[in-house]
Amino acid sequence: MKLSLLRGLAAALPLLFLAGCQESAGANSLTPVTLNEVAHSIFYAPQYAAIELGYFEEEGIDLTLVNGAGADKVMTALVSGDADIGFMGSEASIYTYAGGAADWAVNFAQLTQRAGNFLVGRTPQPDFSWDLLRGKTVLGGRAGGMPQMVFEYILKKNGLDPKTDLSIDQSISFGLTAAAFPGSEADYTVEFEPYATALESEGSGYVVASLGTDSGYVPYTAYSARQSYIEEHPEIIQSFTNAIQKGLAYVNSHSAQEIAETIQPQFPETDLEDIAIIVDRYLQQDTWKEDTIFTKESFDLLQNILEEAGELPRRVPYEDLVTTEFSEAAADLP
Repeated sequence: MKLSLLRGLAAALPLLFLAGCQESAGANSLTPVTLNEVAHSIFYAPQYAAIELGYFEEEGIDLTLVNGAGADKVMTALVSGDADIGFMGSEASIYTYAGGAADWAVNFAQLTQRAGNFLVGRTPQPDFSWDLLRGKTVLGGRAGGMPQMVFEYILKKNGLDPKTDLSIDQSISFGLTAAAFPGSEADYTVEFEPYATALESEGSGYVVASLGTDSGYVPYTAYSARQSYIEEHPEIIQSFTNAIQKGLAYVNSHSAQEIAETIQPQFPETDLEDIAIIVDRYLQQDTWKEDTIFTKESFDLLQNILEEAGELPRRVPYEDLVTTEFSEAAADLP
């Protein structure tokens, strides 16, 4: 090897080493954050768009996503410190606060403004009305959870008593109702996506109604963190909210097909076209907010729903359980 070449390599090695160190330092500069989500569903497309488009990294966050499989389990992880941020129905924060928790969960960003589940029947029912559930059996959700309470809220709006006019089977664990439905005695099941579409694809069920459409606007899911975590890490909460705001901006400005292509890595077992169909359903019913601000009006409606369901221990102050500081700052992002 020529001496000049060796000299060139010798001169380049320190630069290569320095570049490698800088790259490593850049990767290590991200702040680790554990997010525990209530379910892994296309319903939360803005969150997955933020992940796949690198918005969390742009905001300096190294995100670890954990599926908690239920709001009660997410809140347990949050309170215990196993999760930094919880994503679930805000009813869980109300229960925790009303139960006397010293370091309760504070909601700092709302994502969805409609219910994300669908009523699935045995046969197509283009002329479906809620009165058809009279005398029928429905696979429902956990008592005190948002899916079940919104379902009951809709039934009452349509003149049905959830306790006497139909039978709601709540014996099956969250996330397992779709698998149980084909072999069950139930006439209907209430399902999130992609399970509702999967039942249709298998010919085992048909979407007959959208709970999101029939319930109207409700503060269905929001992000929360313990008071102490927010006080100690306001910059992390702001960066996280910024990333979610970017995800919302993306889904509110792109087509269902484009969104589906972006979030498909999060749902490798679901066909791209099915993802696009599901996303379009959510777009059509105005599922996702333009911003993450959790208003007092929405919080009051949530408490009304809990009260009607008999699940509200006592009304709690909005100011203690919601902060809009981070959402308002994120909404001003260019």
